[in-house]
Amino acid sequence: MKKYGWSSFTDLILKNSAAEEQDAHVDPGDENPERGNWANKSDYILSMIGYAVGLGNIWRFPYLAYKNGGGAFLIPYFTMLVVVGIPLFFLESALGQFCSQGPINAWKAVPILQGVGIAAVVVTLVVSIYYNVIICYSLYYMFASMQSPLPWSDCFSWADSSCSNINQSVAFFPFYLVFCNESSVLTANFTQGNNTCASSNMSVSVQSPSEQYWDRVALQRSSSLDETGPVVWHLALCLLLSSLLVAAALIRGIKSSGKVVYFTATFPYVVILILLVRGLTLEGAKDGIEFYIGSQSNLTKLTEAEVWKDAATQTFYSLSIGWGGLVTLSSYNNFHNNVFKDTFAVTLTNAGTSVLAGFAIFSILGHMAHVYNIPVENVVKQGFGLAFIAYPDALSKLPISPLWSILFFVMLLTVGLDSQFAGIEVLTTCLVDAFPKYFKSKRAIVTVATCSVLYLLGLPCVTRAGIYWVTLIDQFVATWVLLFLVLLEIIGVAFIYGGNRFIKDIEMMLGKKSFAFWLWWRACWFCISPCIILVILGWSIATFSPPTYGQVQYPGWGLALGWAMVAFVVIWIPFVAVYNLTKARGSPWERLKSLCSPSEEWHPYLDIHRGERYSEERCHNNKDYRNHQEVDVNVISSSWL
Repeated sequence: MKKYGWSSFTDLILKNSAAEEQDAHVDPGDENPERGNWANKSDYILSMIGYAVGLGNIWRFPYLAYKNGGGAFLIPYFTMLVVVGIPLFFLESALGQFCSQGPINAWKAVPILQGVGIAAVVVTLVVSIYYNVIICYSLYYMFASMQSPLPWSDCFSWADSSCSNINQSVAFFPFYLVFCNESSVLTANFTQGNNTCASSNMSVSVQSPSEQYWDRVALQRSSSLDETGPVVWHLALCLLLSSLLVAAALIRGIKSSGKVVYFTATFPYVVILILLVRGLTLEGAKDGIEFYIGSQSNLTKLTEAEVWKDAATQTFYSLSIGWGGLVTLSSYNNFHNNVFKDTFAVTLTNAGTSVLAGFAIFSILGHMAHVYNIPVENVVKQGFGLAFIAYPDALSKLPISPLWSILFFVMLLTVGLDSQFAGIEVLTTCLVDAFPKYFKSKRAIVTVATCSVLYLLGLPCVTRAGIYWVTLIDQFVATWVLLFLVLLEIIGVAFIYGGNRFIKDIEMMLGKKSFAFWLWWRACWFCISPCIILVILGWSIATFSPPTYGQVQYPGWGLALGWAMVAFVVIWIPFVAVYNLTKARGSPWERLKSLCSPSEEWHPYLDIHRGERYSEERCHNNKDYRNHQEVDVNVISSSWL
């Protein structure tokens, strides 16, 4: 029998301590033993698809296609996908994979713009608050769907005197009726000309059951942002459940979320196909599809600049460019992963999902219009109006309506969860990368703490004025601010760091490519993409108008708070640049020059991947650093990273 002495006992203690320090994010077979990697390629692809395919694919793209010429809209949409969407998606994915770092540390390539990475993380933080609330809405409606009849199918005990079933009312007012909600928002118009609520003497201020259920039961909405009211308890509980689901899925980081997405990233496609097949069997479905992308397509719309702007904006936002999520998820790839092929797989799947979802949405909206005997355009909505009013109303008219409603809201839930997974992963990755000594072995605690903070910050969004907060955040933080960040990103990578240098970095991962191969990517990164982003950014700022919810105006302090959120995002860019400049050494020009050059810590994460190219450059930079004393990189890194 083997004897164990004191030394064996101490060895056992040390081994157990080392095991406790082992990051659950890392498996023994990972290429990167410090940060970990995806368990396999499928985990990464499904996570990227789940992140890119968001609620906008379902509740915004179909409306934009209908609004901008139907099938004709696909021409500018796919054009913008090729010249803006795919190049920027490839840029961010390659950047994260090369350095194996999150969106803050990735800016070691251009230290003067490190504030862009921090700003992207702040945007993700703020947007994750209201995205969690949207998941909470989906959970509530999913639970509410587990009864027959559906609670919004008619005016039940919760309704007031202004609630009216449109189908019944049409029999009495077939030509003259204009339906308006309590906020004077036009909800349905059966007249031949008048499109307003206040100007018609024959208007009847009513709400459909689905709209009144949304306002009075689900949200318990107050009249304005000034009237906060108490927390709506059922939404607070659903928000808690949402936070718990996200925390549980991310408890081991990508190791656990990479398995969850096998369901959350694929189930939406199952539901879309089911709803599409069911919708195509309904009367009026053909009319809905004709308005979406069929014979009603209007090619003359292509001459309108607004159509191209909408196509570029939808492409940009639907791919989640600029949020930091693409850099984060790609940072866990193996160094030689073919990120080029992955880019096409994810972006084309995202675009196809948008088109497919439109067929499922419009086929059932066409049936709804048939039931009400009104034109399809009078039932078309986008955003919350589509997801929680128009589409639930249409589903309530189907046989076995609870089944279809449950499927629809489970689909919204899974789509929302996928995007939220990536958002939380951005936050936790940045914390662990910045403070590995403290957080590397405590990733589960960091994840739970992050989800807890987001839950507490989300409580104002589940008060009676919560929908106003959600709209305020969405309109101020998740719009043109991202365009500004991505413009700085492409300027930093293509012009300051150097597009040709970046291409050499990519070739270290993918292998040598021909000059002709890179010709298109150079054209996009150096010219086409930044010019289009600049035009859209200028247009968005010039046409920006204060947000409203229906006809409800925001108070002055609410708008001021919205601009304060914008300032809180962008202030990091000049602040970090000035801070780094003050910490650098030499003349002002030498300081600026040093911060526009990659830091000494910019290189592939593992020594084995750095090769002679980065080894030689590091020696040269170290010599340059000693001779000219340009910048104290260690001070900057310890302060900000």
